[in-house]
Amino acid sequence: MPRPPKRRRVEFIPEINQFKPAGVPACELEEVVLTVEELEAIRLKDVEGLDQQNSADRMHVSRPTYQLILSSARKKVADALIHGKAIKIEGGIYELQKSEGKKPRRYRYGSCNENQKDYS
Repeated sequence: MPRPPKRRRVEFIPEINQFKPAGVPACELEEVVLTVEELEAIRLKDVEGLDQQNSADRMHVSRPTYQLILSSARKKVADALIHGKAIKIEGGIYELQKSEGKKPRRYRYGSCNENQKDYS
């Protein structure tokens, strides 16, 4: 029996969780699901400009694990852009970065919203 995946630490939960090509009804599009930790990997590397080691440290994963997450995320985004698919951001196994004086909130396989079960 494989070991359960470790929670990845994320510092950003997007307010907008779906993107689609303009001019095409959503019901006619295929969808690519990008997990919250995959989005965090892209954010750390491509938006903040961190190197792999610093990004992995911020997510509390090893460098090879970070590279797998980032590669998976980039492949999904490229597929959506090239083939005109919608991108939906949801799910994964992650916890929000600890705020001052508070325990991190933990989420499993779902988006971060008011109805999501908190596993703190």
